[in-house]
Amino acid sequence: MKRLVWIGILLTIACGTALAQTRKERLREKKEEVKTMVDSVLSARYFSVKHDTMYIGRPMQPLTLRVRTSVSGNEFRVRRHGAMEGDGTLKSDHKATLNLGASWRGVSAGVSLNPASLKGKNKDFEFNLNAYSNRYGIDGVYQDTRTLSGYVKYGDMDGFLGKDILRMKMVNVNGYYAFSGRRFSYPAAFSQSYIQKRSAGSWLIGFSYMGGSLKTTNHQAMKGLSKYRIYVGHFGVGGGYGYNWVAFRGRLLMHLSALPTVVIGNYNNVRVNDEHHKMDTKFPDLILTERGAVVYNFSQKWFAAGSVVMTNSLLGDDEVDINFRKWRGRLSLGMRL
Repeated sequence: MKRLVWIGILLTIACGTALAQTRKERLREKKEEVKTMVDSVLSARYFSVKHDTMYIGRPMQPLTLRVRTSVSGNEFRVRRHGAMEGDGTLKSDHKATLNLGASWRGVSAGVSLNPASLKGKNKDFEFNLNAYSNRYGIDGVYQDTRTLSGYVKYGDMDGFLGKDILRMKMVNVNGYYAFSGRRFSYPAAFSQSYIQKRSAGSWLIGFSYMGGSLKTTNHQAMKGLSKYRIYVGHFGVGGGYGYNWVAFRGRLLMHLSALPTVVIGNYNNVRVNDEHHKMDTKFPDLILTERGAVVYNFSQKWFAAGSVVMTNSLLGDDEVDINFRKWRGRLSLGMRL
């Protein structure tokens, strides 16, 4: 009788183990099916041909790994004409970040680290959004800056304006459309998700938006400094040109482009102490976006890239001129697997 009981227990355990293994096998098969389906969809999207393959191609390797360092900064200059002349040029601390990223069939993810923020040396905040395709793309950045400093002259006041006295919040957005997107590739220069095989250029149309505020947060820190708040909001449209130059049998790519836009809408005002003034602008106000990049392919596996994106805003009227410059430079080393 005891032998029958033990046999029953052993059979029960064996059946349970077999069922568990069967479930694991089914789960493994299901995961493989999902993985295969996702890879198939991404591959179909990745290799879909919407370009001239004599000029543009895709990397054959599915995976791209990249380490990248970025440095950014900005400069803000305000000049006032008339009885109360003034001139001030302010610059923020440079912001440096380290980024580790991966891309599978054109779908990318990454993580960034700012060493200065971890040490508490730089309290500025910046968020960048960049998306490029052969036909259209966009650059966007939001920044909250407290490290503006520089020399300021206003009326009888003349001195150095230190950090934490001014706070600037600014949004910059620039978009483009490339007419020759079948032969000219922005992402080949900036994201390396495409490969420019032959030299090509394209006329561009696009838009620019700049909006934000500059205000004093500690106006008593400098004797004679009034309580200021300058708000600017500008939207412009325009056109330009970009060119990709390919040399050394496709190993080297150099990119240059410029997209000037003319402001067609503005919302500006200035508050000095408790007095509010509307700040008119004088045509033509301009927002200029310049881009440059260099990519060198050591082999089909390894590549290095560097890029610069700069926005210059030239705004103002008969009394006040405002020049704002925002730039970002990147260096990266990548590997395709």
